[in-house]
Amino acid sequence: MLVRDVVDATTVVAGTTKRMEKRAALAGLIRGAEADEIEPLVGMLTGDPRQGALGTGWAGVARLDVAPGAGGDVTVLELDEALSELQLLTGPGSQARRGDLLAGVFARCDAEEQNFIGRLIVGELRQGALAGVVTDAIADAAGVGAPLMRRAAMLRGDLGAAGRVALLEGKEGLTSIGLRPLRAVQPMLASTAESARAAVADIGSSSVEWKLDGIRIQLHVANRDVRIYTRNLNDVTHRLPTVVEFARSLDVDSAVLDGEILGGGALDGEEAEVFQDTMSSFGREAPDRQRLDLNAWFFDILHIDGRDLIDTPLVERRAALESLVEARAIPGVVTDDPELAERTFDEAVAAGHEGVMVKAADSLYEAGRRGKAWRKVKPVHTYDLAILAVEWGHGRRQGWLSNLHLGARGADGSLVMVGKTFKGLTDEMLRWQTAHLQGLEVVTEGHTVWVRPELVVEIALDGVQRSTRYPGGLALRFARVKAHRPDKDVSGIEALATLEALL
Repeated sequence: MLVRDVVDATTVVAGTTKRMEKRAALAGLIRGAEADEIEPLVGMLTGDPRQGALGTGWAGVARLDVAPGAGGDVTVLELDEALSELQLLTGPGSQARRGDLLAGVFARCDAEEQNFIGRLIVGELRQGALAGVVTDAIADAAGVGAPLMRRAAMLRGDLGAAGRVALLEGKEGLTSIGLRPLRAVQPMLASTAESARAAVADIGSSSVEWKLDGIRIQLHVANRDVRIYTRNLNDVTHRLPTVVEFARSLDVDSAVLDGEILGGGALDGEEAEVFQDTMSSFGREAPDRQRLDLNAWFFDILHIDGRDLIDTPLVERRAALESLVEARAIPGVVTDDPELAERTFDEAVAAGHEGVMVKAADSLYEAGRRGKAWRKVKPVHTYDLAILAVEWGHGRRQGWLSNLHLGARGADGSLVMVGKTFKGLTDEMLRWQTAHLQGLEVVTEGHTVWVRPELVVEIALDGVQRSTRYPGGLALRFARVKAHRPDKDVSGIEALATLEALL
């Protein structure tokens, strides 16, 4: 299979908003894959190469400056092999060797293929085929039911590997995939809700649980052997010695737990660390800097002593969890009272946490799509900020001004950059801002257009964190555009001090 075939299929996917059309285009492509092409192909379609992070950013790709070739020459397996080589190149001189490797591949590609590979490498494919669509497309290609495919992918913890089983062994092979302690499982995800009150009013009987601002982990125990995985299923056991010690203290032969790690006392009456500090401690690799300040709290249990619980209602799983981990269970209440749910939300936020999770009391543990059984509720802050610059988009946003550079007002009245975002922009908003901001252009540097700071934009965000990346000394968390506000004057935008108070 050629990379050209992949590009053609993803072009169709990017050009439609209809899920069934996306599935059909991808299923046709997947159906034609050879056995050894299935796993790398699935990684390319989801924008998540099976090699993981490749350590190359847009600057490294942009430096290549390789003229497009005729294209239609590079195969999926050749690209997969090149990505594996790229991942292994480290140390002195590796940047030059990376450049030579990529240049060799790019020289054989046309412009569209180069663009696809570049976006794949830097983790910004965004062609409209999320893992859920690809999962359903694999099911269509293999002639198996989508629910069975999603379940197998969850339990196998690897969509590409599960896809290979589906296409080569069919329904029988997928049915044989079960939960196995010490092997990562895809996590169940949540959609969002406007408020805890609204979520419970819609769901009915719910488990309303504090949402910690930590790092999600999956803890596996089997005969004192311990494995800890992140949300992305990376093995981080060596980074969390205190969690390993806790796991070995449990009165259990085997278990799989879903939870969060967080610095500070968190739920022990001490002030919890902010997410950025938890990430900083978590990321330390030096052996002399032990992570003794990181602990785990849990909100779900998937397996205990040979018994799988994923098909057991949540309230029963919670009872089993609390019996096992006791004080390490994240606080929550089971209720169908919207007002009690809202009070629980207020208590969680007052205690310094992120909000709450509202989960249907009878919900099973399911991965794949973001369903309505679990809903996260967090405080949303909206602020008026100035647009300082904007970047030309790529992929589906090629030809539009997309990524906004945002500024707040400093103590001396100057405009200070505090972050970027391209999220929340509809096609209509992209068209409008492309036309409007081009009229404010001051200078263009590469793909960045600096503009006169005359346009105000309303931004929703979940919070801020300290950052040396931007002049304001902080960065916006989960910032997304709510609306352009040409009716407002830049003199009235938020002060930097207002954002700093969110720390």
